[in-house]
Amino acid sequence: MSDTHKAILEKANAAITQGDYEGFLAYCTDDTRWTFVGDRILRGKQAVREWMATAYKEPPRFAVHRLIADGDFLSAVGEITLRDDAGKTSRNAYCDVWRFRDGRLAELQAFVVEARLA
Repeated sequence: MSDTHKAILEKANAAITQGDYEGFLAYCTDDTRWTFVGDRILRGKQAVREWMATAYKEPPRFAVHRLIADGDFLSAVGEITLRDDAGKTSRNAYCDVWRFRDGRLAELQAFVVEARLA
């Protein structure tokens, strides 16, 4: 399953970077649960859809450095670059731990830290 899960996440992330948020959500379960550690929890596809509408005014850029699979879990380690409403760009290091159910993204535990330039 690990190669299958990796391929699913790569396709889902490609949809996000193209601004196809509904395409990304097609890879999620209806009851998907996203936990941004230390920040918020999103419950269900609609909550994720609403969060994406505000957080991703412009499609983010991803650099996935490593994918690590174990059973129904897949961890993605990398960087994500976002632009806010004022046009300011922020670069963040992240580790996303995804749990799959029936070939879909069922749960996310996201650790995100702003990557400050030296």
